[in-house]
Amino acid sequence: MEKKKIGIIGVGNMGGAILLGLLKSGFVAADDIYISDSKKSVLEEMGKRGVHGSEQNLVTAQHADVIITSVKPYHIKQVLENIKPALGPDKVLISIVAGTTIAELEQMAGNNIPIFRVMPNTAIALQESLTCISSNAKAEAQREYVIALFDELGKTIEISEELMAAATALSSCGIAYALRYIRAAMQGGIEIGFGAEMAQFITAQTVKGATELILQTGHHPEREIDKVTTPRGVTITGLNEMEHKGFSSSLIQGILASYKKMENDLKK
Repeated sequence: MEKKKIGIIGVGNMGGAILLGLLKSGFVAADDIYISDSKKSVLEEMGKRGVHGSEQNLVTAQHADVIITSVKPYHIKQVLENIKPALGPDKVLISIVAGTTIAELEQMAGNNIPIFRVMPNTAIALQESLTCISSNAKAEAQREYVIALFDELGKTIEISEELMAAATALSSCGIAYALRYIRAAMQGGIEIGFGAEMAQFITAQTVKGATELILQTGHHPEREIDKVTTPRGVTITGLNEMEHKGFSSSLIQGILASYKKMENDLKK
């Protein structure tokens, strides 16, 4: 596969996670990565790792073949106007900006450019993201490369753009939901006698094991739950108490609330 230089505009939580994932993966050499950010400390730190840094977005876009925009939604228009002189059919634009559609990106950047709209989650720093990808009609020739890039950083799925808000609620927001479960389970573990560090380790490893059971077997969660819920057992007692308190319902409602907020924000 052809080597490309990658530029990341905005090295905050998500942009920084993508950068760390790329460095760990070896998919691209540090010398072929260009970043731009207003924080000099970030540029200096990444410079020590061999990454090229600049405070000017246009400089990053000029050097890169693939440009990843990781900025706040209210900044994307200004960013694309600034780098537009460097854009063209030979460049690839990847946006991880929430709520900004491909049509809006085409309007701002030009409709002759290969554009991908991508939604990863912060586990991308560990090469464990679930990344959802949509693209425009000009992007077919670059599709294989972009999928390969994000496959190096976890798992990818291609979805229709109309599902991007739903993917954000389920995957990107989902990281926080899963971590909140871990925190709550830790607190329960502390109350029944474990120290904080031990409770965190037990909970995190247990969640990891549960996840691998589903990923490796493809089984529905209830199939694995049935294996540990014996009649009159302690597991079913705990599960039923959680359900009485609205465990599943509150999680579903939380996902729906996040989705509805994104949908409402898009209408504004």
